[in-house]
Amino acid sequence: MKRCLLLLVLAAGMAQAAPVPLFDGKSLDGWRVEGADYWKVDDGVLVGQSDAGKKNSILWTKKDFTDFSLEFEFRFSGHIDSGVFLRHQTDQIQIGISGSLKRDMTGSPYISKKRGYPVEGKGVKELLKEEEWNRMKIVVRGNKYVVSLNGSEVMTYESDTAVEKGPLGLQVHPGLVMKIEFRDMVVEELK
Repeated sequence: MKRCLLLLVLAAGMAQAAPVPLFDGKSLDGWRVEGADYWKVDDGVLVGQSDAGKKNSILWTKKDFTDFSLEFEFRFSGHIDSGVFLRHQTDQIQIGISGSLKRDMTGSPYISKKRGYPVEGKGVKELLKEEEWNRMKIVVRGNKYVVSLNGSEVMTYESDTAVEKGPLGLQVHPGLVMKIEFRDMVVEELK
């Protein structure tokens, strides 16, 4: 009996945390804006939309994360330059057109200290649907990033600039007028 109880306690301790909503669909509770105030909630959708000022804006979680799995849907049309910052502003998973490369780099890591994209997402051109909802999954364990787009793995990368713990951020890039929408955002903290 004691052995069964001990096994149950050990199993419970090894279990993953259940996914929890990162965005409640109603407000920006749990988030903070850095830069221009380009973020709002519209009918259950988190919207980042710049104006003629074309300023930078990042919507950061107030909570810090270590290892996690983040899943969400995003939608856009036209030329956008956005992405998800992973625990710091140095490492980002791109969504949209790279300002430096002038082509879509969705699913690829942008590493600011390297001033570029060390690897490129595979098969993204065939998977990405402009003006429709797309599902992205980002799994971060230590310095390893794995990205899936619409159910297909597109990129794995080990970053030598990763930080151990920090918030997640969503970006509206400076220099262009753009709009990106996010919904159904859930995060699962990994053990």
